[in-house]
Amino acid sequence: MGPSSPRVAAGCEPLGSDENDAMTTDCELCAAERVTEWFYEDDECWIAECEACYVPMVVWKRHDPNPPEETRVVLLARLSEVVVLRYGFEYWLDDNMRSIPSHYHAHARPRGGFAGHGLRRDHIT
Repeated sequence: MGPSSPRVAAGCEPLGSDENDAMTTDCELCAAERVTEWFYEDDECWIAECEACYVPMVVWKRHDPNPPEETRVVLLARLSEVVVLRYGFEYWLDDNMRSIPSHYHAHARPRGGFAGHGLRRDHIT
């Protein structure tokens, strides 16, 4: 992908102002590169294992840190479903956006912990 090509995933929408449109070209979450396993995707979000902390993470397909509450509830429910089906550990939902504060995302972290390296179990079918 050349420097003139925006790295915005299909369906990832900017806030609308020129300043925020520019942010989406540098946003890792808008780029949505498939560097880890993806578990779910629809028109509203995608869920994959976070490459930094090895836990499932939901990403809203809109470059905005503040989804409406009804959207946030749906995103977190989808993330919870993935944890139950693919991981099976007790978890807590963490939507403190530490390293990418401009784009809403949330992690399902192991209860009492932060990272999930080694917690993944076999897929349940």
